[in-house]
Amino acid sequence: MKHELIGIIGAMQVETEGLLSEMENKKTDTVSGVNFTRGTLCGREVVVATCGVGKVFAALCAEAMILRYGVTALLNTGVAGALLPELEVGDVALADAVVQHDMNTTALGDAPGLLSGINMVELPADRNLLKPLCEAVAELEYNGVVGTIASGDLFVAKQSAKDFIKKNFDAVACEMEGAAIGHVAYVNGVPFAVLRVISDGGDGMEFSEFVKIAAERSVKLTKKFLELM
Repeated sequence: MKHELIGIIGAMQVETEGLLSEMENKKTDTVSGVNFTRGTLCGREVVVATCGVGKVFAALCAEAMILRYGVTALLNTGVAGALLPELEVGDVALADAVVQHDMNTTALGDAPGLLSGINMVELPADRNLLKPLCEAVAELEYNGVVGTIASGDLFVAKQSAKDFIKKNFDAVACEMEGAAIGHVAYVNGVPFAVLRVISDGGDGMEFSEFVKIAAERSVKLTKKFLELM
């Protein structure tokens, strides 16, 4: 059986510092300006990185995790904006698929979000990773939904942007990294999952106030996920 090594990526320090502080046997290297810390967490061998905000940083980080560290799975953890009215701050969105809402070659007759080269809009998250994530949400008694998570190089803060994403992709939450990580994982044949805790209503209004609380929940869920794998 292939040795398991889980790659965990968060965009911001607030999303990863709680994981890094509890890791044991840590060793940190820097690749392309990103710090990668390898060690053990909750009895699992992991590599944790804070990639930076946006799809390019996220893709760069995911590719390094796969090619340099040989991770056997990728988890993107952190916070997101809600696209469903029933999702409140502190609730959880788990991806069964990811899309890039800002990928747009519709002028050529393509569907919104079509990823040229692989000719897909939705990239499916790994079911074997989604199962323990769902169990983690249930054990911690958080409110959660499973659905499409949309990513783009845009901090969604306008109703028009929310309406566009919901109309075209039927997404439950939006953020800026998950689908890029999923894209890299897909073309490399590595299973991936995306876990996001709601920090705002997709309008940015609550973000600064609640990002830390949401990030702390994402850390708890990530640790519980590792325990349940």
